[in-house]
Amino acid sequence: MDYFQIIAIFLIAIFYISYFMKMLLQRKQGIKTDQIAKGKKSVSTQRVEQFMRVATLAIVPVELGSVILNTHKLQSQIFTAIGLAVAMVGVLCFVIAMVTMKNSWRAGINSAEKTTLIKSGIYRISRNPAFLGFDLMYIGIFIAYANVVHFIFMAFAMVMLHFQILEEEKFLPTVFGEEYLDYKRKTARYFLFL
Repeated sequence: MDYFQIIAIFLIAIFYISYFMKMLLQRKQGIKTDQIAKGKKSVSTQRVEQFMRVATLAIVPVELGSVILNTHKLQSQIFTAIGLAVAMVGVLCFVIAMVTMKNSWRAGINSAEKTTLIKSGIYRISRNPAFLGFDLMYIGIFIAYANVVHFIFMAFAMVMLHFQILEEEKFLPTVFGEEYLDYKRKTARYFLFL
C-alpha cells in the first residue's frame, strides 16, 4: 500500500467517522439525527431518501475497493494528488458544515422537530455545504482511483443527494417561510453560481 492509498483511506475514515460521531453526540442529547426515510413524509420524499440511503451506503465499499485495489485508470500521480486534495476539501466542507449546524443538523427531513435555520459561517456561501462535502469527497476519491464501477456508484450517489436537496428545498419554506426564501435567493445551492 502506498502513501496515496493510506491518505485516501484516512480521508474516507475521517469523513464517515465524523458523520457517525455527530450522530452519536446528538443521540446522547436526545436528538434523533438520522431521519432518512423515517416518519410521516410524502411518498416522493420517502422514495428519494430510501434511494439516497442505498446510494450513500453502497459507494463506501466501492471507494474502499478502488483505493485498496489501486485502480488508477488515469495512471498519474498528479491525478491521484489532485483527487486527494479535492477529497480533503470535501471532508473539511462536511465537517465544518456539521459543526456550524450545531444541534440543528439532521440527516433526512423531519417535520416533527423544530430546528434553527443556520445562515452563518460556511452557510453564508453555500446552502448545502454538507452535501457539497459529500460530492467533493466522492469526486476526489474518483479522480484519484477512477474506474467504471466507481463512476457509476459516484454518479448515482451524487444524483440522489441532489434529489434530496430538491426535497429539502420544497420542505424548508414550510418551516422557515420568507426567511428561508430570502436566504435561498441570496445564497447559492452549492457554491458561487451553482
